[in-house]
Amino acid sequence: MSTDTAWMTPAGERLLDAASELFYTRGIRAVGVDTIAEVAGTTKKTLYDRFGSKDRLVALYLERRAERWQVYVLAYLAEHAPTPGTKRVLAVLDALDVWQGQHMEGCAFVNAYAEIGKSDHPGVAVIRADKQWIRDLYQQLVREAGLPSPGRKAAQLALVHEGALVLATAGGQSDAMRQARSAAATLLAA
Repeated sequence: MSTDTAWMTPAGERLLDAASELFYTRGIRAVGVDTIAEVAGTTKKTLYDRFGSKDRLVALYLERRAERWQVYVLAYLAEHAPTPGTKRVLAVLDALDVWQGQHMEGCAFVNAYAEIGKSDHPGVAVIRADKQWIRDLYQQLVREAGLPSPGRKAAQLALVHEGALVLATAGGQSDAMRQARSAAATLLAA
């Protein structure tokens, strides 16, 4: 997944930056295009000229968020667990823990899905692609570690990963990431 925004003007970038911050901190439905334009220092007309609709702007926000998350995870793995093995698989949860510490409003994709998930919104495909990416990453890492049943283990790890996200935020469980890492280690050892 790659967000190609090279075509965007400085006003378009300001709009996407403002929308990204507002959608993440306040919610998609709670933020109108007037607010986005005002925060970006531009007009509603410019927003529609650049993006066509609020829905397209939401999809671009999610694409950019997915790209940043994915780049972050891969860089974290390269720095903290560069060689194949169980430690590398578990490092994805370590990366998630650090990422969540910097992004206190929870998972942008879970939050967005709660608002747009039962629709034909273009952001739904972006959310699903990101969730598939994490399953695929786990499968790749489990396979590289030489562990049996990489597909099954990846599906289980993705469930642990997603559950930790929800429990850490909506569940208010401060040790959710630590518990998830422990559960993942048990799963990998089985």
